[in-house]
Amino acid sequence: MERPPPDRVIVPDTEQRGLVAALPSTLRDLVQLARLDRPIGIWLLFWPGAWAIALAGGGRGRLDLILWFALGAAAMRGAGCVYNDIVDRDLDRKVARTRSRPLASGRMSLRTAWLFLVALCMVGLVVLLRLDRTAQIVGLASLAPVALYPFMKRITWWPQAWLGIVFSWAALVGWPAVTGGFSAAPLLLYAGSIFWVIGYDTIYAVQDIEDDALAGVKSSARAMGRHLRAGTALCYALAVALWAAAFWQVRPDPLALAALAPMALHLGWQIATLDPSSGTNALARFRANRFAGLLMFLACFVVGSTA
Repeated sequence: MERPPPDRVIVPDTEQRGLVAALPSTLRDLVQLARLDRPIGIWLLFWPGAWAIALAGGGRGRLDLILWFALGAAAMRGAGCVYNDIVDRDLDRKVARTRSRPLASGRMSLRTAWLFLVALCMVGLVVLLRLDRTAQIVGLASLAPVALYPFMKRITWWPQAWLGIVFSWAALVGWPAVTGGFSAAPLLLYAGSIFWVIGYDTIYAVQDIEDDALAGVKSSARAMGRHLRAGTALCYALAVALWAAAFWQVRPDPLALAALAPMALHLGWQIATLDPSSGTNALARFRANRFAGLLMFLACFVVGSTA
């Protein structure tokens, strides 16, 4: 059979290579079920919380809090992936990138997946108990949108917007974890993060456009169609504008806004070099958001430390 051109190859979610391939089969399936072999999702869940901590002035003296958020991001991203695969196991069998996942392929039982989900949630609970009471309440409130997310692709063309609500939630937790309260700044930071998530997850969804159409799965990538680059650019522009407003709330100084320039330039590079016809190109641009998150963290650190 003729192999597809390199730029058309879709990378599966469950590549078994390197250290993962050397693990015992059961442990390997658990690692892959929680996507621990693909830490990009942990970074993307972690960054909004780290931004809020830094912008609230906790970047210097609250390293402990940042580390707790990192552990929480790892546990809850894993829990979210397990729950998503439990709900989507039938749909995953219809998509080339996801049909080899442990549940979709039948390698793992549903009971084992549920037990693993509970174990990961217990780790998340330990992290939650380390936070301020207000932050705890806000963190618990995230459970409802998390539980509903897997169903969004069945009822709306914009499941990426719901993912933005979920993946940005840590911004609402990080601020009260430092200050004990709320202000306009974390709300604007959160809103900007939602548009950032919509942008990068639309890029990610490029990989599945054809299979999603066959399976009847909705996505922003399919909704945008030939306007995908322009639509993603608009999402990124709105994200930067909202973040600028958040920075202004903390430090009303044009120099504070200049701290966003590296992040804005990086997002612009993603759009300028994005090829919507190439799954490999889209995956690389999606993964680049690990670095984008770091640039935003540095900007929040500078502004929060000098406010």
